[in-house]
Amino acid sequence: MNKDKIIICRCSDVTLEDIHKLLEEGYTSFEDLKRLLRIGMGPCQGQTCAELVRKEIANFLHQKAETVPIHKTRPLTIGVKLRAIAEGAKDEN
Repeated sequence: MNKDKIIICRCSDVTLEDIHKLLEEGYTSFEDLKRLLRIGMGPCQGQTCAELVRKEIANFLHQKAETVPIHKTRPLTIGVKLRAIAEGAKDEN
């Protein structure tokens, strides 16, 4: 198995090797990996990679995946109606 060819997070192009390197350096929480590799921060917000990362952390720590806390999710943006933008532009003139 070639770890540098196995993509875990497609949004941020993070490989299994990237994750294992950081685990070996002592970064063993999802939040640590998230801050360093940006996993769970792309357009899918971890919908495709979160469980895979969680399992890798659990395997490394010899724990069950359920015991590894999942990452915190935050909304990317808040929708703005075009009408509000247009009205705001009129006020600036």
